[in-house]
Amino acid sequence: MTSGELPKSIEETQGLLDSAGYVADRSLATVLHLALRMGRPLFLEGEAGVGKTEIAKVLAASLDRPLVRLQCYEGLDISTAVYEWNYAAQMIEIRLAEAEGNVSREALANSVFSQRFLIRRPVLQALETSSAGAPIFLIDELDRSDEAFEAFLLEVLADNQVTIPELGTIKAGEPPITIITTNRTREIHDALKRRCLYHWLDYPTAERELEIVARKVPGAAEQLAQEVVAFVQHLRNNEDLFKQPGVAETLDWATALTELNEVALDPEMVTDTLGTLLKYQEDIDRIKGSRAHEIVESLRQDLFAQGQSPQTGPLSR
Repeated sequence: MTSGELPKSIEETQGLLDSAGYVADRSLATVLHLALRMGRPLFLEGEAGVGKTEIAKVLAASLDRPLVRLQCYEGLDISTAVYEWNYAAQMIEIRLAEAEGNVSREALANSVFSQRFLIRRPVLQALETSSAGAPIFLIDELDRSDEAFEAFLLEVLADNQVTIPELGTIKAGEPPITIITTNRTREIHDALKRRCLYHWLDYPTAERELEIVARKVPGAAEQLAQEVVAFVQHLRNNEDLFKQPGVAETLDWATALTELNEVALDPEMVTDTLGTLLKYQEDIDRIKGSRAHEIVESLRQDLFAQGQSPQTGPLSR
């Protein structure tokens, strides 16, 4: 597979992700392969921190294509997301034309509403094809935007074009590779989902998360990596938390503990560093102290029974 070329099989797609350090299961590789081959947007839904945004970044790096990112938020409008006119430059053009006094009103209107005064925002940038090919267009956290903007995207996703009243329709020469992510804080309308291929990206299994930690935090001690993953998996599956930690938080925590020269989990250090793993004080209060001690003791015994971690004896702190 040459640089910039789309993968021709599921195995090549999985290999493409793997070469960039993204550990994906076959179901994700399959739907991504289909999205690439069919030229359809990929709609990724899942909890925050499971690696949805990272897929677009990996594709841009692996395929050597530009990444155009539209970060959604409440109040996002066309002038921020699609285009706006350079009003200051237009006013200067008008003043100069008035000073010359020999330009008709119609000619002046055509002049100021031309491509050279158009400021391209992410949506328009995504419709431009460079020498490297169509860009990777990341529409990140669509659920944070308003329904009105979501409705506007229908034309973009269906026809790969944008209509500008003063200029007409601008259509992509080559459709961008579009990745849409949502954390499901609200439902996205069916009309938009029908234009996409869909995939729910869940938290990884313990085995896959351990592989991710090994790749992303290669300096982490083997026992520390095993115990960090086991601790995080326990929190997700057994603790009633306001916000479960994602893979990004697992990597942050493993990195922090490695920076502190830890080679295994220590309950006292767990309590001291919970702020890198959990992002709500209520969750930290629930886990710190004696509860952290209990979890570390339990998971260490489980790992020892499975032959995955050396037994270090009862924890005294």
